[in-house]
Amino acid sequence: MDQADTRAAIRARLIELYPALRSLPGERLDQVLGEAVIRTAPAGTVMFDERNPCQAFPMLVEGTIRVSKTAPNGREMQLYRVVPGEACVITSSCLLGNSPYLARGIAETDVKVVTLAQPLFSRLLAEHEPFRTYVFGLFAERISELMQLVEAVAFQRLDQRLAALLLGKGRVIRTTHQVLAEELGSVREIVSRLLKNFADQGLVALERERIEILNPQGLRAIAENA
Repeated sequence: MDQADTRAAIRARLIELYPALRSLPGERLDQVLGEAVIRTAPAGTVMFDERNPCQAFPMLVEGTIRVSKTAPNGREMQLYRVVPGEACVITSSCLLGNSPYLARGIAETDVKVVTLAQPLFSRLLAEHEPFRTYVFGLFAERISELMQLVEAVAFQRLDQRLAALLLGKGRVIRTTHQVLAEELGSVREIVSRLLKNFADQGLVALERERIEILNPQGLRAIAENA
């Protein structure tokens, strides 16, 4: 596929994933894409990091980015994931406030992202109401999610949160105890101990990097036990 075909394919994909761009006149959309930068990165790449300057607005078209906050002692808590069709609220807030990143974003899979430099992002925000509505609507959604995370950390036991997390991942979960610990803002040793307790109760079966839910009703009872 040549460069022109690649641009055309990405243009179509962006319009599909980000409906706010559909109402841009074709010539204006082509101009935006002409200024945009298409970036690809393999899984594990640090896409942005704490205290680094924020210079562009990313629109993800392939892959997943995990956004997390790291404590001074090295413990990490996942804040949210960004998937195609979504955007990173921390990046948006840093661009709007002209401030450095407050968290880290790591590519969970191979990713492809279209980035808009800060001047282009600011122009779109000022001149195109659907794009502005999209960005601020994103703030509302993410703030609600983050408030739910704060509530869970502050008021729920870790076993409740772990049970709820497992139930949200399907019957067979291929992951590590370390990844689950990072999602919960805990440490691997505690999560491993809780998983062993679940296994001893017949709720799950544990294998290397694999968890099978055997008794979802039992896990749900733990998750909902205030």
